Amino acid sequence: MRLFRPTAFKRILFFVTMDLLLSLFSFYSAYLLRFNFHIEQKFLAHFWLAYGILVLFKIAAMFAFKSYFIIWRFFSFGDAANIVKAHIVAYAAFILVYMAFSTYFQPFPRSVIVIDFFLSLILIGSIRVSKRFWNENFQPHALKPTLLLGANSKTATVIQSALKHEIDYYPVAIMALEEDYNTKDAYINNVKVYDPEMLEEVVRRKQIVSAILAKQLPQKALRRLVERLNEAGVREIKQVKLLGGEHEKLEDLSIEDLLARHPQDLDSALIASSIKGRSVLITGAGGSIGSEIARQCYRFGASRLVLVDHSEYHLYRIGEEIPDADLRLLDVSDRPAVRKLFAEIKPQIVIHAAAYKHVPLCEHNPNAAVHNNVAGTMHVIDSAIEVESEKLVIISTDKAVRPTNIMGATKRVTELYAQNVPSRKTEIVAVRFGNVLGSSGSVIPKFKHQIEHGGPVTVTHPEITRYFMLIPEACQLVLQAAAIAKGGELFILDMGEPVNITELAKQMIRLYGKEGEVEIVYTGLRPGEKLYEELLIDESEQKTQYRSIMIARPTQYNIETLRKDIEVLFNTDDIYAALQKIVPEFSYS
Repeated sequence: MRLFRPTAFKRILFFVTMDLLLSLFSFYSAYLLRFNFHIEQKFLAHFWLAYGILVLFKIAAMFAFKSYFIIWRFFSFGDAANIVKAHIVAYAAFILVYMAFSTYFQPFPRSVIVIDFFLSLILIGSIRVSKRFWNENFQPHALKPTLLLGANSKTATVIQSALKHEIDYYPVAIMALEEDYNTKDAYINNVKVYDPEMLEEVVRRKQIVSAILAKQLPQKALRRLVERLNEAGVREIKQVKLLGGEHEKLEDLSIEDLLARHPQDLDSALIASSIKGRSVLITGAGGSIGSEIARQCYRFGASRLVLVDHSEYHLYRIGEEIPDADLRLLDVSDRPAVRKLFAEIKPQIVIHAAAYKHVPLCEHNPNAAVHNNVAGTMHVIDSAIEVESEKLVIISTDKAVRPTNIMGATKRVTELYAQNVPSRKTEIVAVRFGNVLGSSGSVIPKFKHQIEHGGPVTVTHPEITRYFMLIPEACQLVLQAAAIAKGGELFILDMGEPVNITELAKQMIRLYGKEGEVEIVYTGLRPGEKLYEELLIDESEQKTQYRSIMIARPTQYNIETLRKDIEVLFNTDDIYAALQKIVPEFSYS
């Protein structure tokens, strides 16, 4: 019922009424104790006058010390201290009035004031601490003193959720963030907003154990904030996220949130105009990249989606998300099957995401890597040209730059083929980027598993670094690059700053609250693994109208010579030497 819903006015009215009644009870009880429960009538002559003046001072002091603005179930030790201060001020003011006008109070037992001071503190303090005592001792989940980060409408929503017992957190303070400086020292739903510089002091004083982020921050600011919270002893960090529409929910702050870049130049209108109403074929559609590209194309209004993958389970999963999709079980290294599919579908746009990407597995199975990555890509390119597809996008990798492993070298071969093959009416482009967060084989799911099982977390080298980007944003940039392509480009996505994997492991351990419990063990670089990845071979890249997308200088390679060299690669026993002939910068040990 609306009548019983908590509001600030109802809360203040409730506590003022309670304080009036409790003060009356404590004042009369002080008389009883002073006179051993036998009060002579003459001493009660000025009872109501004294009570009225004292309770007026008490209520005013309680307002001054914000004791009526706290949320009952969130009562803290700091609030208790404020009640003591309010009592000292109120009773001191009463004593001054009594001394100034003592003749009007005679006869008046002065010791009553001392007795009442302690009785009032006990009664008023007890009624306020009772809700917290009940919650922490008899509720199934103890409430956690929480710091809200950011002063906005989401902050008010979180406080309302706490008031309605919808979450097991109680906000005791709000921390203003960059754009919130005009809110410092203000109150939101009776919770005070503090200066960011006071974070550590507020955490200590309010005994805060958790934090809720109520606004989106730039990556550097978010990382620094998390570091400060961790250093202050706050391990549990939540964030308010949109669930859909206007609905919001609390989620754990993840390592993906700390590492993710949020490109400012995503052009959804451009992507939609290039996808809407067109038939799109996606290979590797069950994988991390392929499945997200499928979702994006579906969202942007593709008239037909043909999803190709050789994994029945992965194809089934993405098919469950996109019921209208045309699902095709097919291995791209099967040339006749690929040509037959293209001849049947005649897709306008082709996005080739199928590839073996796991470096150690490709090193251990070089023939399979060459067969799938090089031959499979050639079959897709040749088939797209044959049916005159409008556009073909090849997904590449930063490991193709000065490759030190089979996977990177095979992807570089496909880049060369895509750039130099006569494409006739088909615009063929390749898009190169680094690691995506949460993809199959990614280091992050591996670290999560290791931390959840008590460790150790295994890192190959203390200085190893990698680029990271969120899958949805990487895929949107891929589609955006395709939309501006003219044919023959090798696009490079801006991946931001490289991330040190050791620091990543430490950050994840802190987020899980396992610092000091889970150790990091260095296992040594695996075969073909680099200490760091590169996105550009040299500095001669070309800018586009989008800051997040660049174009590498094309590499000329006579197509007939390239085809012959690739044929040698398919039939040789020395795959490494054959790859190095095609990709001279390929180094291996």
